Amino acid sequence: MRILLPTGSATVGIVKAAVRRACDRYEIDVVVTGDIASFLAPGDLERLLRGGDYDMAIVSGMCTASFADVERETGVPVYRGPRHAADLPLVLPVLDQIRLSKTVPADEFLAATRREEACRQVALREEGADSEFIIRGVKIGGEARMKVLAEIMDAHRRDDLEGEVRRFFADGADIVDLGFGFDATPEDVERCFSALEGIEGPLAVDTQDPLLIAAALFRADLVLSLHEGNIPDVGEAVADAGAAAVVVPREQTLSENLAAAEEAGICCLIADPLLQPVGSGLTGSLQGFWGVSYPLFFGAGNVVELLDADSPGANALLAGMAHEVGAAVIFTSEHSDKTMGSVAEMRRATEMMALMTGRPYPKDLGIDLLVLKEKRRRHEPPLEYESVMEARSTPDEITYDPLGCIRIGIEGDFVVAVHRGRAVRGRHWEDVFYTLLGNGSLSRLDHAAYLGKELFKAELAIRLKRSFEQDGPF
Repeated sequence: MRILLPTGSATVGIVKAAVRRACDRYEIDVVVTGDIASFLAPGDLERLLRGGDYDMAIVSGMCTASFADVERETGVPVYRGPRHAADLPLVLPVLDQIRLSKTVPADEFLAATRREEACRQVALREEGADSEFIIRGVKIGGEARMKVLAEIMDAHRRDDLEGEVRRFFADGADIVDLGFGFDATPEDVERCFSALEGIEGPLAVDTQDPLLIAAALFRADLVLSLHEGNIPDVGEAVADAGAAAVVVPREQTLSENLAAAEEAGICCLIADPLLQPVGSGLTGSLQGFWGVSYPLFFGAGNVVELLDADSPGANALLAGMAHEVGAAVIFTSEHSDKTMGSVAEMRRATEMMALMTGRPYPKDLGIDLLVLKEKRRRHEPPLEYESVMEARSTPDEITYDPLGCIRIGIEGDFVVAVHRGRAVRGRHWEDVFYTLLGNGSLSRLDHAAYLGKELFKAELAIRLKRSFEQDGPF
């Protein structure tokens, strides 16, 4: 296969190095078309293609021009390469396996392809997996994927309980647990579960009060926190309802309480040896997970809530620990601002663990939990210039735009800019900016630069689930 690879003088060294590593598989002509590869014009590409017998051309993923006419005139397909020359080594080895996109940059396209394939593999493995038992269509234990149980604390105090439950399921929860505090009544429990009549997914109840447990059994598929203090009062009722149960140690051991639950007639049991937070015996508590003959419950949520660290990495590591001890269900929560998004993170983490079969590490799976850091930093050629001027400090005195100030904020997933009582709302900062520019809301270049900075900061705050304050620190 003969390939034309046009590039710029700024990146030709990187491109040629990548081609040398792939030269035994393809015949690739690297041609410099200017200083910057992304500035390639369709006419220049057409002339190059007519000058050789090529099977395809791969242009920079940063090119904004359309090459559809070039394809029609030459009969040679033109594909988008990666946006950065440093990513070519990831693209060239798979050219004979995957057809690149003609519109989407190769790095983005391949990432999406790998992600889709990873998700397909997770679904296939889950479909064929055996299990210890099934809760409302969800496989528990055996070879099934570790299931995510998401908790809503103080469910009886929620203004939009159904909305929260649906959001958790949409974010990837396999089971949603309703927790009830000591001030809850049986009537509160009945009201909450009755309000979820339209929910099809498995629901759990988390309370140690036998009266509250009994009130939930008309709908709850899973009961948490059974022990010697409540099994005598409610164990038979749980069994009669056909609900599964999570059993914990208390004054009696976990084994003793599991035996009592079995004696009460509960068929589907999950054992919770109680994972302790960091500093309170985390590593020691892991010993309790070995040698248990029941599906295991891994309480990761409490560990993350009591750790002031970003949740994606903590959830990934805890999911890995749960995978190693053979946990069937992993618990997570979003009780605090710092743990918002943990349900989706934990679902992604369990899928990563499911893909580990035949691999030594949860790495290069096609899916990941990399949010802030890159897996591989790109090293682009240094900038070239003949002279340099040190930047001056921003002046203390601000010259205000005569067209007036613009107030920026966020509402849900939207960036909002208000000018003279009229709001512009969008999901992307550049959409909001160009709308403001187009409708005559700004007239100064320094004001435009300022708006770009603050609007992008607002979008970044939404993406990273952070608060936003105009002119404030990020």
